Order: sequence, then C-alpha cells, then structure tokens
Amino acid sequence: MQETPLCLRVGHLLPCSMSESNTTHFTNPSTFILLGIPSLEAAHVWISIPFCALYTAAVLGNFTILFIVKRELSLHGPMFYFLCMLAVTDLVMSTSTLPKMLSIFWFNSREISFSACLTQMYFVHCFSGMESGILVAMALDRYVAICHPLRHSTILTYSVVAKIGLAVVLRSGILTLPYPFLARQWPYCRTNIIPNTDCAHLAVVRLACTDIRISSYYGLFDLFSVIGVDVFSITVSYTQILWAIFRLPTKEARLKTFGTCISHLCAILALYLPIFFFSLTQRFGHNVPLHLRVLITSVYQLVPPVLHPMIYGVRTKQIRGRLLQLFMYKET
Repeated sequence: MQETPLCLRVGHLLPCSMSESNTTHFTNPSTFILLGIPSLEAAHVWISIPFCALYTAAVLGNFTILFIVKRELSLHGPMFYFLCMLAVTDLVMSTSTLPKMLSIFWFNSREISFSACLTQMYFVHCFSGMESGILVAMALDRYVAICHPLRHSTILTYSVVAKIGLAVVLRSGILTLPYPFLARQWPYCRTNIIPNTDCAHLAVVRLACTDIRISSYYGLFDLFSVIGVDVFSITVSYTQILWAIFRLPTKEARLKTFGTCISHLCAILALYLPIFFFSLTQRFGHNVPLHLRVLITSVYQLVPPVLHPMIYGVRTKQIRGRLLQLFMYKET
C-alpha cells in the first residue's frame, strides 16, 4: 500500500492531497526545529566548550579594538575607522548565531519561530557581505596610503570614509533582502526540521516542496556579485600596491611598506577562504558527511570574528603599543 505524502501547513501535517488546492497561497510552519550538529547530539555539551571559548574571545577581542580606537586619538584615521566597522560587523554576525547555537547545545532549545529564522538568515548574509565590503575599503586605504601618500588625508576625508561606510551597508542590506522574501514565499512540506545549527539560506529553502532554483541561483548571483567583485577589487588594489612597493629604492623600504599590508592580507584570507570553502561544500559537497558540513559551517562563522582582533592586535604597532600600556598600567 502506497503511503500518502504529508505536507506541513502552519505547523500541522496534512495529506498533500488535502492541501494541493492551497499551494498557490503562501503557508508556512509556525516554527522550525534546529537539530544542531546531526549525529553528534550526544557530544553537544563537549562541542559547546570550544565554541563558547571562541565566542567569548571574539566578543572580548572586538570590544577591545573598539575601546582602544575610541580612547587613542592617534588612531582616529580612515584605516582604524574601517577596523571599527569590521569589529562591529564581527560582533553582530557572531551574535546572530552563537547564542542560539549554545542554547541548543546546553538546553536542547531547538525551536525557532519562522520569523526569527528568516531574521537570522538575513543578518548572517547581510553582515557577511558587509565584512567583505569593509575589506575592500581597507584595501583602498592601503592603496592611497602607499601609492599616493601625500594626498592620503585629502582623498580619504571623514566625509569620504562615511560615504564609503554607508555604501557598504546599503549594498549588503539591499542585496540580502531577497533571501528572506524568497524563502517566505515557498510552501514548506515534508518536515520543519533543519539539520543545522542556524537558519542558513540553503538549509531552509531545501525544505520547500517546490522548485527552489530561483533561491539557489540568486544565492550564486549574490556570492559572485559581492564576493567576486570584492575579490577582484582587492586584487586590482594590491596589484597597484605591489607595483609601487617594487619601485622603492631599497629592500628595507620595500619590506617596511609591505609590512603595513600584512594584517589586512591576513584578514582577507581569514574571511574569503572559509566563505568559498563553505559555499562550495554546501552546493557540491554531497559526498561530505552532513555532520562534518554543519560543523565546518559553524566554525566558519566564528573564524573571522576571532582572528581579526588577534591579527590587528599583533600586527598593528599602534594597537599593540596601546594594549601593552593598558596591561602595564594595570600591573603598576
């Protein structure tokens, strides 16, 4: 005897034949269930320990960056304003997912409302795009500082920095809007269980009982139009920077000038390598075990927020000096 397929309609399972007439109208589950890391539920408490430590490090590190830049007047310049924007972005991005993830690990609190799920989806993708845009702005700052050092203060004025920041926010905010709107319009069947720690775009829309190619194609369009354009812009900037560095007269001058770019290059790698790995794994890594994909995704969301303060704290002389002053003051 063939089983009648079930469809999820506003939190209730009904035979699909009873609800086919309503598929042209949007209906959605009242809640989703986040599984956490599938197949590793028994180890959730142990897994939560490094995640909690990383989240704590991300929060403390980024707040430290904001505090030092605010207190130190010598750091009130374009590069450090962009660094503050990066710190705020990292804080919002990690806080959008980690508290809910930890509540799953610690309290088995797996339910999330449909609206909260779409909101989380929007924030994660929006602030990931902002992070990429800020790195482009920082590459522009390095380009002007190295290729046009005498005009740096006249080119990157406070007004220009504010306009760049606003453009980064608007671009990411607008391009991310279709994610929740597309996800909201699909009818959801089969189950409301998301085998993930958060409401990632593809993890949610794959539960829909309709053709979701529009959502999938838009995700690829967003990836290449934002990340692709940003990587191209950074590549062009650093091509010009390297050309200017190689024309310097002495090896010492070349190394010193290139050293001012090291922290930014490390930040670029910390963001883009996990993004490309995550995106490719989500779309084409079907042979990768599900629990491993989810674990990689969860770690990816914490890597940039943790590494950025460490990179800039160690590599930036002004921030490192201010940190040492703070610790020495406390000791005395």
